[in-house]
Amino acid sequence: MVAPDMEKIVSLSKRRGFIFQSSEVYGGIGSTWDYGPLGVELKNNVKRAWWRSVVYDREDMEGLDAAILMNRLVWRYSGHEATFSDPLVDCKQCKKRFRSDHIQGKTCPECTGELTEPRSFNLMFQTYVGPVQDDSGLAYLRPETAQGIFVNFMNVQQTMRRKLPFGVAQIGKSFRNEITPGNFTFRTREFEQMEIEYYCKPPKYLQSGEKDDVQLHQEWIDQRFSWYVRLGIDPSRLQKRQQETAELAHYAKATTDIEYLFPGSLGWSELEGIANRQDYDLSAHSKDIAEADLERLKLSKNTDSVQKLDYFDEQYTDPETNKKGVRYVPYVIEPSAGADRATLAFLCEAYNEELVSEPKESDLTQLRETCAAAAKNLEKKVAEAEKQRAKGADLKAEGPSLEQLKSISDALANAVAGLPQTLLAFEDVCNMQGAERLDVLKKVRPIAAKLCDEFTRVVLKLHPQLAPIKVAVFPLKKNEPRIVEVAKKIRQDLQPFLRVVYDDTAGIGKLYRRQDEIGTPFCLTVDFQSLDDSTVTVRDRDTMQQERVAIAELATHLCKKIGLSIF
Repeated sequence: MVAPDMEKIVSLSKRRGFIFQSSEVYGGIGSTWDYGPLGVELKNNVKRAWWRSVVYDREDMEGLDAAILMNRLVWRYSGHEATFSDPLVDCKQCKKRFRSDHIQGKTCPECTGELTEPRSFNLMFQTYVGPVQDDSGLAYLRPETAQGIFVNFMNVQQTMRRKLPFGVAQIGKSFRNEITPGNFTFRTREFEQMEIEYYCKPPKYLQSGEKDDVQLHQEWIDQRFSWYVRLGIDPSRLQKRQQETAELAHYAKATTDIEYLFPGSLGWSELEGIANRQDYDLSAHSKDIAEADLERLKLSKNTDSVQKLDYFDEQYTDPETNKKGVRYVPYVIEPSAGADRATLAFLCEAYNEELVSEPKESDLTQLRETCAAAAKNLEKKVAEAEKQRAKGADLKAEGPSLEQLKSISDALANAVAGLPQTLLAFEDVCNMQGAERLDVLKKVRPIAAKLCDEFTRVVLKLHPQLAPIKVAVFPLKKNEPRIVEVAKKIRQDLQPFLRVVYDDTAGIGKLYRRQDEIGTPFCLTVDFQSLDDSTVTVRDRDTMQQERVAIAELATHLCKKIGLSIF
C-alpha cells in the first residue's frame, strides 16, 4: 500500500468527524485541533490499548494521574525553567518567525530577507495561581507529564509496596508554546502524552541474575516497537533510530526513537522515544544528594525539596562489609509516546483506496468523453496564459495561475491514462488548487463521483480494537417494522460489549461504504431470513466476505473476532 497524501487524511478527518480545526467559526487558532465524535473514540481506543498493554498486561506497573498545575519549583529543579527553550529568529522583512536550528543559511526561507540574531524562547505557557498576577503566583502549564511521575515516586512505591524494578504509567495533557507547529496533529501546542517511568536498580546494586538498566532499556524498546506492529502498523514503515551522542539530552545515557514513515514532508518522524535517564530526575528533586553525584549529573544542590527520593533495598548485601540493606536513588527508563501522533500514524496506516469491482469500458465512456473535452479546454487556457505571460500581462485574478493550469492538466491526463484503477484520483484533480474556478471540471466531478460510488471505496483498515465503531446494524427494509425491531434489539443487546450504531438512512451498498470509510470492522444486516431462522448477515470490512451467524451467538462471535472478552 502506498501511503496517502496528508491532505487526504485531513479531508477525511473533517468530512467524517474525526478531527476539526479548533475555534473554526472564528477562523481557528494555530495548530490546535478538536477531536470529533469518531476522533475521540479512536484516540480513546489508542489510549486504552496502550494502558492495557503497559499496565493491565504486566505485573510490575502502576497508574497515575498527576495534576497539570504543579509547584513552580518542580520546573526550576527539573531544568525546564532555565533551559526548556528553542532558538528563535525573526525576519526583518516579512516578520515571520523561525527556529534558527531549522534554517539553512542566514536568510529568511520565505522571502530571503535578513534575519535577527537568535534569541532563546521559553516553550512553557505561563499562568498565575491566585488573584494577583505577580511573580509569587507564577505557574506553568506542564510541558511534559514525566515530572508528575518523578515527584510521586515515593508516594507510589510506598503505598503500593513496590520493589524494584517497577514502573508508573500516565496519560495526560501537556502544553508547549511551539514556534513552528504544524503538519496537522503531529506537532501542536496542546497535546496528550502516554509516558512511563520505569524505576530500576543502578548497576552498582544489582544482585546475581538481575537485569541491568541497559537490558531493561532494550526490552522496553522491543516491546514498544511490537505494540505498534500488533495494532496494525507495517514494520517496513517503522524503524528504531538510536540517537547519536551529540543529540542526546544531557541526562540521557542512551535514547532510541521509534519512528514512523508519515506521508508528505514529515517522512520518518518520531512516534515515541525510549530513554535511559539514569538517576538524574529523582536526584534533581531530592534533598541531601552527595556532592559527587551532583557533579556527575551536572545538577545544582536542591535547597527546597523536603524529601530524598531514594529507595531502601533490603535484599542488597554489601560485598565488602556483608551488611544487609542499602539506600540509593533508582535509575529510570522512560518510554514516552504521543497519543496524538500515534492516532495520526494509525489513521495514515489504515487509509486505503480500493477498486472493489472492475467497470466495463462502456461504463467509462461518458467520463472519458467529458475528460477529453476538459483536456482541450485546459490546453487552450494554458496556451492563452502563456501568451499573456509572454506579453508581460497578468492573468485574470479570478482564474487559476499558469502553473495551476499546467498541474491540473497533467493530473487529469494521468488520471485518464490510469483508468479504471485511478477512478478515485478524479476527486483529487477536482480539489486541486485553482480547480474550483474551472467550470469544465464541474462536469467531470459528478460523473466520476457516480462511478466511484459504484466501483470504488475508501476504507480505513484500522485494527478492530482501535476502530471507533465496532459494529453497524442495518435493516434490509426500513419500512418493515419486524425487521427494524430485530435490528434495534440486536444493537441494544450488543451495546454493553461493543460500540454499536444503527443506520437505515441509505441503501445497503451505500451504508457499507460509509462504515468502510470510518473503519467499522463488521456490519450486520437484518433481512427477511432473519425473521425465519434468527440469523443475520455479518460482513467483514477488509475482505467484504459475508456469513450467516445466529443472533444468539453474535456477542461471542464478534468479541472473538475483535479480540475482546465479554466476561
